[in-house]
Amino acid sequence: MNEANAFKRWMDDHRHAVIATISSVKGSTPREAGAFIAVAEKTTFGTIGGGQLEYLAIDHARQLLAGKTGQTRLDIPLGPDIGQCCGGRTVIDFAYADDMAVNARLKMMQRQAAAAPTVAVFGGGHVGKALCQALAPLPFNVRLIETRNEALTGIPAGITTKLTPMPEAEITNLPAGSAVVILTHDHALDFLIAMESLKRDALCYCGMIGSRTKRATFHRYAKENGISEEQLTRLTMPIGSSDARDKRPPVIAALVAAELLHAIHAANAAKTGSLHEHKANH
Repeated sequence: MNEANAFKRWMDDHRHAVIATISSVKGSTPREAGAFIAVAEKTTFGTIGGGQLEYLAIDHARQLLAGKTGQTRLDIPLGPDIGQCCGGRTVIDFAYADDMAVNARLKMMQRQAAAAPTVAVFGGGHVGKALCQALAPLPFNVRLIETRNEALTGIPAGITTKLTPMPEAEITNLPAGSAVVILTHDHALDFLIAMESLKRDALCYCGMIGSRTKRATFHRYAKENGISEEQLTRLTMPIGSSDARDKRPPVIAALVAAELLHAIHAANAAKTGSLHEHKANH
């Protein structure tokens, strides 16, 4: 994920621009508060959800650029009057893209990127590379970990790579809330990485590629080596969808990416719920 770098490059090429930011929302809306779109005379960067709402924001930003209006806030009901049926309400603030506004936006994007959850992909084979391609534009910090140097070529920009003879040792270095996807070329190595992953309660997802037969084999191995039944329930295997018959790497990658988004969202929701409950009790 390198959206901040892309935004900086865009701003370097489009200094005469306006940044439109969703400052508040109510009800059902296309995007959340904080989403933004930067608007220049002939091009844009980012999105506040597309559709008529975004069209109105772009048009208003260009009126500001042309000096045809001085209004810097729009409060828009998302109803039939603008051809949308979300039913919510969105407030959009507009700011000229001077150095202060651009730097503030960059700092916010960098903070968001630093706080993004980590996804550790173990194995840079066909599926591992396809998964990195699928995850690259998503709000994750992605690490690709391999034992083979040649497998670390052709990786998308923004993906961190690590060459190591002991990938299982990397599990302890992952931040709490990370996700682990195990896709190596060696079943024994898969098992070692999975064992270390299941020992860490703080991981939000542990998935390993393979069949139900491989899962049964791993379960026996894990139990013989001290992994409890409760810990084994945290293993997702097969990954993606066990009902999907299409085994092409990009298809598997798309299914796993969706699974990761769901798992991380669920973990964040559970964490937020626990914090709210804690505050309510104190």
